[in-house]
Amino acid sequence: MRTDAEPISIDIWLPSYPAVPDYVGGIRALAASFHDAHPDYRIRIRESSYKTLPADVDAAARRGAAPALVQYFHTSTQLARDMRDVDGAPLFRPVATTLAGRTEVLGVPVVTDDIVAPARGYYSADGLLLAAPPLVSTTLLYANTTLLAAAGVSALPTTWAEVTAACTAVSAHTGGPAITWPNHGWIFQQAVAQQGGLLADHANGRDGRAEKVDLAGPEMVAFAQWWRGLHRAGHYHYTGGQAYGENTGRAWQENFTAFAEQRVAFVLSSSVEAEWLIQAGRDHGFSVEVGRMPHNGEVRYAGNIVGGDAIWLTDTVEPAVRDGALAFLQHLLDPRAVAERHKATWFIPVTTTAIDRLAGDGWFDERPHQRVAIEQLLATDGSPAARGAVLGEFPRIQGLMTHAMEDILLHDADPAGRFARASEQAQHLLDDYNADCLGLRAGPPGPRQFVVD
Repeated sequence: MRTDAEPISIDIWLPSYPAVPDYVGGIRALAASFHDAHPDYRIRIRESSYKTLPADVDAAARRGAAPALVQYFHTSTQLARDMRDVDGAPLFRPVATTLAGRTEVLGVPVVTDDIVAPARGYYSADGLLLAAPPLVSTTLLYANTTLLAAAGVSALPTTWAEVTAACTAVSAHTGGPAITWPNHGWIFQQAVAQQGGLLADHANGRDGRAEKVDLAGPEMVAFAQWWRGLHRAGHYHYTGGQAYGENTGRAWQENFTAFAEQRVAFVLSSSVEAEWLIQAGRDHGFSVEVGRMPHNGEVRYAGNIVGGDAIWLTDTVEPAVRDGALAFLQHLLDPRAVAERHKATWFIPVTTTAIDRLAGDGWFDERPHQRVAIEQLLATDGSPAARGAVLGEFPRIQGLMTHAMEDILLHDADPAGRFARASEQAQHLLDDYNADCLGLRAGPPGPRQFVVD
């Protein structure tokens, strides 16, 4: 039992990402500064792989030992909503519900309303913010402008048709492929969202639990057909492995390496990699320009979804712990904290005030490529398509997308037919997941699969 002399402990479990060195370091520093301002509290951080974290949290929750705060990958949003505590009640409580209109907690100003609309929209339901994203990302186009100039390409492409034309020119100049990106579910999500397409019913799982999944919609098929066309023409460089499961990190790295070694002129990759890709250009003697992810110019652009993760608040903690957790969340979202973590990690700053602070300091004048990701996200129309899908078993459903695309690229499968088969498989996964969470099968209700990708 805690005595009055002991600080109140706030346990927060955080993910580690192999591709982002010392991702947790910034939060450790903020935990220390929070303790300095609030000596009655201490933040206890546990760090583990983002792939195993949800299973670890579930095991702790089932024995009544869940932490106060948990940071989950964005594809685990529905999983977080469905997790249960030891009594079978929802494990997490919406941040907005817990704040209940408060303007400060323990003297710390509430700043969650300052979260930029795309990030707020992704982690909201029924108009309520469910979890607080400390940093976000998106998908961007990176171009070797030295190679483009030699091939006679003077501007970065913004549409699929322009990409095809630019790749044709580059391939004619080099005799090899011109563009690459990983065969990963996030890329599919982005392409479908850009076209205003939905992956699930109930407004992409945002007006109610997703019950039907559709991986064979016209937006998905259009993207797959265009991708196949680039590959057939010799313009797309496939590294030969799906970016799923144990192969995820290697597949992203192989695309990075292909661009760094100038085997291609373009790569689609995370906005987090901007500084590293630009430095790779410097190291290998070429210039790099950053642009928005190209979209289907034949349809109206809806927007690009966010990546990254968010911090969820457990509903079972005592009031003093809950207030400390809420105050620490606001501390993490303080404009200075968000700005400094952006500089340290290259993730997109998540609050409007932090972006304004960086702009006022001339940060984006010195690094205009960092502004591109912000501008892309803010171009959203706010529709359910642009906000992104929320559904159970999303990581494994993403894996089905990558399996389908590999068959199309390597075995000449028909895009419409192959994604229709993937959709049927995905529906089985979703049906089983929903049955578990709704208590329609034997055992306590709640998720039983904790795959993260």
